[in-house]
Amino acid sequence: MIKQTKSEQDKQETKAPAKNYIFAVGRRKESVARVRLYQNDNILWGEIVINRGDIFVNKKRAEEYFGERGVRVYIEPLRVTNTEKKFAITVLVAGGGKMGQLDAVTLGIARALDKLDRDKFRPTLKKKGFLTRDPRVKERRKVGMGGKARRKKQSPKR
Repeated sequence: MIKQTKSEQDKQETKAPAKNYIFAVGRRKESVARVRLYQNDNILWGEIVINRGDIFVNKKRAEEYFGERGVRVYIEPLRVTNTEKKFAITVLVAGGGKMGQLDAVTLGIARALDKLDRDKFRPTLKKKGFLTRDPRVKERRKVGMGGKARRKKQSPKR
């Protein structure tokens, strides 16, 4: 029998608890959304209790965070797969504007569903275009262009 040192015993005892969620990342332009999809009920996220069917973005309800612009686009991957009230979803989103964040959240939710059950959800999500990342980003500014990406400097008239 091999004896373990004290540090090896500590490492074995301090293993991280098994995660009870599916994690996925969605990106769009400068926005990055980190999505957690929980299958069980009454999740404690900070001081907020989240039940099935709830979607929280940056510790606010998704409807409240995205407002009128959201038009509940982020629910489409759930609606297409008939899983609207089956999961509790938390999202941390950063960078970009609200519309870029909205698209990032939608992609993140679709990717989480894809990870959950690839055989069942992937064909539907793929067909509807939810698993495609939109590659369009802002064009970088070029040197000698007067501050914009494509603008030319004005030449002198005389």
